[in-house]
Formats: sequence, structure tokens, C-alpha cells
Amino acid sequence: MIAHLKGTIHRLKPEEVTIDVKGVGYRVYVPINVWDTLKEGGETMLHTYTHIREDRMDLFGFLEDSERILFERFIAMNGIGPKLALELSAVPKSLLMQAVGAQEPRLLTTVKGIGKKTAEKLLLDLKSLAESQPEIFGSGMSSVSENSTFDQDAIEALKTLGYDSQTIMSVMKDMPEECATTEERVAAALRAL
Repeated sequence: MIAHLKGTIHRLKPEEVTIDVKGVGYRVYVPINVWDTLKEGGETMLHTYTHIREDRMDLFGFLEDSERILFERFIAMNGIGPKLALELSAVPKSLLMQAVGAQEPRLLTTVKGIGKKTAEKLLLDLKSLAESQPEIFGSGMSSVSENSTFDQDAIEALKTLGYDSQTIMSVMKDMPEECATTEERVAAALRAL
């Protein structure tokens, strides 16, 4: 299997890049948040997961090995394939930990393709993973702040206004700390959009 690739990035379309490694181009699917950070023509290293099916082989790339491990955990779950796992990989780890801490599956159902039952199973798996390998979620992720920028009501309000979950998560992760109420978070998100 291919563990990582280091080379020149060519952005194709959202969630898809080609990485040129000494003249050989590898098509790699990446979470949208990773795609946003990669610069066209820039050098980078992606930790990869190779997904093999009968008719094709796909590569999925991540900036950190912990992101790859989390992706593998997602696809090991019944009902979650690589494309849905890629969507989940774009969700900030702090939101995942907030959902685990609050045991609130609604936070995960904002991801397209995740229903309530899948979200509940995912919460159990993430809780187990957070207890056994807390380093995957980074330092300080095990304690979830009540003042988290991921306010479910704000997320729902933005979805009602027609924004997709990836766009919402992208804006919410950069939310200023001084936004304490749902109204302030929605207003700040709308200004950012």
C-alpha cells in the first residue's frame, strides 16, 4: 500500500488533487478543508489511504497521519463508505469531540448522508477512540468547552438559509471567540460568507 506521497500539487476540483511525484501523477481525494489549504503548484506531503475495490483503486490523502487514522475508523463502520468518510473527515475534530462530550448525535447529522442511527453508532465509536487514542484528537480535545463555537442552533439556522454543511463547518471553525450567543454566531457566519 502507499503510505504517503510527497510532490507538487495540482488542484483539479473540490476534494480532488493530482500530486506529481517525480513525473508520476497520482489522483488523490482529499477532504474539502485539506483541499482549501493546498496551493496549486505547491510542494506537500499527503498521508494516504489506499482503497481497493474490484474495479478500481482510489487514494485518499490527509495532511496529518491522525486524520488518516480517523478516516480508516470511519470506513470500518457499517454503512460508511470512503466518500462519506471523506465528508466526515472535513468536520473539525473539535466538533466531533463536542458531539462525543454532549452525546449529541444531532451535531453529526449535519453531515450529508449521516442519519440519526449512524450518528449514534459513530458517537460510540468516537468515544471509544477518544478514550483509547486521545492523541488523534490533539491536545486538550478531550475536554469540551461549553462555549464551543459549534452551536447546533447556529448550524441549523445556516442550513435553513441554504448553506451546505461543508461551508458551514468551514466558517464555524474560524468563529471569533467573542461570539457567545447563537445570534452573534449566525451574524458572524453570514458576514464571513
